[in-house]
Amino acid sequence: MQNSGPSVAEILASHESGSGSPTKTAARVADAIAARGDDGTWITPVPRDELLAAAAEIERRPGARTLPLYGVPFGVKDSIDVAGRPTTLACPDFAYTATDTAPAVQRLLDAGALFVGKTNLDQFATGLNGTRTPYTVPRSVFGHDMISGGSSSGSALAVALGEVPFCVATDTAGSGRVPAALNGIVGWKPSRGLISTVGLVPACRSLDCMTLMATRIDDLDRVFEVIAAEDPGDPWSRPRGPRFGDGTVRVGLPPESELEFFGDAAMRTAHSAFRNRLRGLGFEEVSISVAPFLAAGELLYSGPWVAERLVEFDSFLTAHPESVLPVIRDILSTGYGFDAIDVFRAQQELQRLRSVVARMWADFDVVVLPTIGTTFTVGQVLADPIATNTILGHYTHFGNLLDLTAIAVPVGLTADGRPVSAMVLGPALADDLVLAVAARILDEPRTPDSGAPQAVTDAPHPAAVPRSNIRLVPKENR
Repeated sequence: MQNSGPSVAEILASHESGSGSPTKTAARVADAIAARGDDGTWITPVPRDELLAAAAEIERRPGARTLPLYGVPFGVKDSIDVAGRPTTLACPDFAYTATDTAPAVQRLLDAGALFVGKTNLDQFATGLNGTRTPYTVPRSVFGHDMISGGSSSGSALAVALGEVPFCVATDTAGSGRVPAALNGIVGWKPSRGLISTVGLVPACRSLDCMTLMATRIDDLDRVFEVIAAEDPGDPWSRPRGPRFGDGTVRVGLPPESELEFFGDAAMRTAHSAFRNRLRGLGFEEVSISVAPFLAAGELLYSGPWVAERLVEFDSFLTAHPESVLPVIRDILSTGYGFDAIDVFRAQQELQRLRSVVARMWADFDVVVLPTIGTTFTVGQVLADPIATNTILGHYTHFGNLLDLTAIAVPVGLTADGRPVSAMVLGPALADDLVLAVAARILDEPRTPDSGAPQAVTDAPHPAAVPRSNIRLVPKENR
């Protein structure tokens, strides 16, 4: 895991004690961005003088040092609106200046967080590789000319480079988890509806999810307490699930023979080593089949959901086809080939798979899989953009289709120095449980009181019905 920058907690402690300040932090961030130059991380960073002025304004607020994110810098994926700033979706001819700030981002600003700028992405948030941009193509912090992953490519880099401790991104099919995996950070896709998607230009509105990237679970906890809120303007909005306790968790693990690494022997070996370590962390192992999950994932791009992107982009694509990158234009155009019969057929098959998976949760509480089965260089992706992108989403495509919560967790390196990431998945509203498991994997302390109390505290956990007394085994008793 990358730890090149201070955490949210460390920044807050510095600001509250007076050893640092929002303006000093703003200067450090501006210097770090300037030192890197145009590396594909940011599309529109806030100019240095404006960033320092915004930090000074935060310092002047009444009770500033009590704000939960006092002066903490953050980035926003450039498909999310911030008033007065361009929203480009990595398509200059599509760009517009936002008049309103997305409610989720506004909550962060109200809590004292410092907006640093808009980050790069795959155009129209269509892709998992980070190369589909007219701006500079970003590379993974691990080098080897490796892709950064997408579509939230710049967001992952900004965090992995230590420029900001967290970013607000999105995840429709793995767009937050894949770049997190390729840059050695934590990428969390909460249950859909917990973070408002108002002010997000949709990729697939019925699947889109606001996400968070950071290097620590504690940072996710702190930011989530601020950003999560029901929003009547978001028809998918819903309240958070109950808090998780401190007990044994049944972890579903498929046989390694069911796992696909696409010929990457080093990645297979590294993931096998991680699974051996996982078995020593006090979890109860349950053997499962991952087949129903993967079958749902195959529906995403082979089925009619690609046509949902045309709800947002049809008019622009028709009027300005040359403004869209060829690979994005080709992908969007496939949506015209589906009819209503295809839609209902796919919906019925997805509902069948949802019911299969829903019954499986009675036997285990979370599933642990690789986040990605292999990595690619920029050249490999450009040479075969569709096939490589599909491979990157092998383990992530099904997440929102099945209404799951999921987090990508860095778990080491391959023998040749590439990042290895594991993904913890749970059913909808099992977010606190998934975070607790991720924290255990990272050996990061996290108590049941890490976040603020929730409205429901004594109901069975969604992952545990009817088994409602899950407890994590204390370390000393492992």
